[in-house]
Amino acid sequence: MGKLFIVPTPIGNLEDMTFRAIRVLKEVDLILAEDTRTSGKLLKHFEISTHMHSHHMHNEHKTIANLITRLQSGETIALISDAGTPAISDPGFLLTRTCVENNIEVDCLPGATAFVPALVNSGLPNDKFVFEGFLPEKKGRQTRYLALAEETRTMIFYVSPHKLVKTLAEFVQYFGADRAVSVSRELSKLHEETIRGTAEEVLKHFEAKPPKGEIVAVVGGMLAETKSKRQEAREV
Repeated sequence: MGKLFIVPTPIGNLEDMTFRAIRVLKEVDLILAEDTRTSGKLLKHFEISTHMHSHHMHNEHKTIANLITRLQSGETIALISDAGTPAISDPGFLLTRTCVENNIEVDCLPGATAFVPALVNSGLPNDKFVFEGFLPEKKGRQTRYLALAEETRTMIFYVSPHKLVKTLAEFVQYFGADRAVSVSRELSKLHEETIRGTAEEVLKHFEAKPPKGEIVAVVGGMLAETKSKRQEAREV
C-alpha cells in the first residue's frame, strides 16, 4: 500500500519551505499540484524534479479513482496547492477522505498556512476561534452572516481583494460598526501589513486605499455580556 503526503508550501516567502517538505517532494513518485505552472517555479527553485500532475477543483472528481489505484499499488503521492496547506480552502479534502475510506495512509506535514499568523497578529482572542474561509458569493451569504452575528469566538475569513470593501461594509452591517477587526494582507511577503481597528475604521482605511494581494480578515466575537443583554431583550 502506498501513502499520500499533504505538503504545505510557502504562502509568500520561500524561506518558509521546510526541509522535510523538500525531502518528501523529492522522494515521492508523483506530485499533484493545483496549478503546475505555479508549482513548477517552486520545484525548480528547490531543484525538485519529481513528475507533476494537475489536481484541482475542476478535475479532482474525475482523477480520484486512478489516484487511489496508484496508491493501492504501492506508489507514494504528494499533494500541494498553489500556496499554504492543501484542503484549507483549496483542493485536498476529497482525495484525503477517499484515502481514509480505502485505508490508505495519509500524512499531513506541518507548515505554512495564512490564517494562523493572521489570527495571532490580530491581537484578538485566539484561545477559541472559528475558521469560515471564503463566504458564499451570493446565495447563502446573508444567512451565514445572520448565523454568525452572535458568535462569541473570534472569526476568520479569507477575502479576495476586490471584495474586501464590500465585505467590511457587511461586517459593519451585521456585526456592528464598533466590532474589532484585523485585516492582514500579503502575509510573509515584501508588502505585508496588518490593519487593526473597529469595523468602521478598517472599512474607511481600505475605501481610501484599495487593497491588493492575498487577504485574511479576523473579526472579534460578540462580547458575552452583549449577547446576554440581547437575549434578555428578546425575552422581555
